[in-house]
Amino acid sequence: MEIPVLKDIVIILGLSVVIILAFQRLKLPSVLGFLITGLICGPNGLKLIHATHEVELIAEIGIIFLLFVIGIEFSLKTLSSIKKTVIGGGLMQVLGTIAVIAFLAHQFKLPWNQAVFIGFLLSLSSTAIVLKILQERGEITSPHGRVSVGILIFQDIIVVPMMLITPLLAGKDTNLTHSLLIMGAKVVGIIGIMFVLARYIVPILLQLVVKAKSRELFILTVVVLCFSTAWLTSSLGLSLALGAFFAGLIISESDYSHQATAYILPFREIFVSFFFVSVGMLLNLKFFVNHLVSIHLLTLAVVLVKMLIITITVLLLRYPARTIFITALSLFQVGEFAFLLSVSGLKYKLLTPDVYQYFLAVSILSMGLTPFLIHYASQISTFLIKHLLPKAVRARLQSMRLHKTRTEHREHDYSDHLVIIGYGTNGENLSIASKEANIPYVVVELDPEIFKTIKAQGMPVIFGDACDEIILQHVNIHKARVIVIAISDPLAAKKIITRIREITETAYIIVRVKQKTEIEEIFRLGADEVIPEEFETSIGIFTSVLRKYLVPVDEIERFTNRFRSMNYEILRNIPIENAPKLSIPDMTIATLPVLQSHNKVVGKTIAESNIRVEYGVNILAIKRGNRYITEIKPSTEILQDDILFVFGRPNNITWINKCFKGV
Repeated sequence: MEIPVLKDIVIILGLSVVIILAFQRLKLPSVLGFLITGLICGPNGLKLIHATHEVELIAEIGIIFLLFVIGIEFSLKTLSSIKKTVIGGGLMQVLGTIAVIAFLAHQFKLPWNQAVFIGFLLSLSSTAIVLKILQERGEITSPHGRVSVGILIFQDIIVVPMMLITPLLAGKDTNLTHSLLIMGAKVVGIIGIMFVLARYIVPILLQLVVKAKSRELFILTVVVLCFSTAWLTSSLGLSLALGAFFAGLIISESDYSHQATAYILPFREIFVSFFFVSVGMLLNLKFFVNHLVSIHLLTLAVVLVKMLIITITVLLLRYPARTIFITALSLFQVGEFAFLLSVSGLKYKLLTPDVYQYFLAVSILSMGLTPFLIHYASQISTFLIKHLLPKAVRARLQSMRLHKTRTEHREHDYSDHLVIIGYGTNGENLSIASKEANIPYVVVELDPEIFKTIKAQGMPVIFGDACDEIILQHVNIHKARVIVIAISDPLAAKKIITRIREITETAYIIVRVKQKTEIEEIFRLGADEVIPEEFETSIGIFTSVLRKYLVPVDEIERFTNRFRSMNYEILRNIPIENAPKLSIPDMTIATLPVLQSHNKVVGKTIAESNIRVEYGVNILAIKRGNRYITEIKPSTEILQDDILFVFGRPNNITWINKCFKGV
């Protein structure tokens, strides 16, 4: 028996493979390839696809999977931390865009009801495209990523009231207040259900499923949770995508969220591709060619207006200039839910066929432009900050943001300190360890919510963008001993390294990266040490394995040190021209306490113990009580309770450390 939609699926996927393969060679985004696929095979192109309705249904499943994965990665805690951005930022962006677009549309002789409806359509941005690109770039939790997600969540929610208001704009519904009250009650009820499920039911359910040790059962449970929640919100008049996002938030509260993501990702990639193809299928190529100039002018106008509104919105949220511009360059496009809303506009005759085609053309062009602008958003924002904002204005903006911080930290003259850039999990753990070890430190944090939280805890923290020289100068970056860059935005990390090296060559820069592919450029920019997460994760795994095999702790430590020294040396084996720093392969400096007096070293002079020959290490300095001995002579004695600063190979340092411990 022939299945009609199967032929269309084969055509779509086959054509997509060819086009995206060509796009990869040209280094063009895959999203653009899917849009082109839809244009070619759709009813307005070569008419290769006939089951358009079925393709649209598959596209809806793709949106469900996409929002589900985003919800898992975001978590209820993260969502709660940006509630002001969701409500305040989203409201300002949507209402501001509607007001400006409606006013401009009315100037072109459109009636007010149609002008406002067009404002509805153009106020929405593409959740599918923006979140997919941010996720691929690892920027979901970056400041601009968090702001973008917050505004997009509000847009997804506001679509429902817009659909309720649409009949009123057309003069078909006079009981708007009643409808909005009912919808508000539904939203509150769903949020309550989500909270109960996330905290009390789903974690227990998943724990029972995991105990069954069935991969199929786990996948089935996760998919049922995803689709049932999406179905629930849809049946109550809310969007499927919003329900899928809530389902992801529920899963995120369990201990098995990462495994759920791993299982769902393959489904997401396939189904999301159908969404982008379905968008491309909507455009009438003949209309597009006949109105080429006017469509491009309208697209430019829409993009500029949306960027302006978003810039003002994020500025009012008190984010720095870089986050403002990157967010504006991420959310300028028209979104997929605008297509859903436009169907209601056609039904109630708020859109004429020509206006609808203009809307489709502008939407698809803006979507196609999105991957390029997001890719170059960091460079564009740097250019705008340098050339559009006068130096006096930039300094004024920085001083406004730093006024309170300067007042609170004026008594601190940071020197020989640790600078932690980014207060994520790594930054938090590092600050705790620094406090325990009495190491002076200061945190630089860009997210205002996180800043307020750690500031309330009494931690030394500066609010600002570490890409700005003023922020770096305020934390006395030129006097810092160590700088740790622990942010999730790789482009920002590279800019920060460049700025730091313009100020100081003596600070030791440690950078966290997600993948090995980023290491070479990070070293070239001036980092002294790069810690790839995937590499350190592997060390943690084999350490646990060795412990289970009852390998002695000292042997594990020695093996770990050797593994790190070998592999980091491989990572460092990169030809770096004009490197400003000293790099000594397979050597390290360590601080060793002298705990035992019964050994070959303690109580003897350095000459008598012959440490350099016997153990292969050099003593750089000794801390004895509160006094530092920095002039190390052959006659210098080593006493119990001394703290020695030694230089040598990791294996040799481990060896002499055993001696000091009396092992």
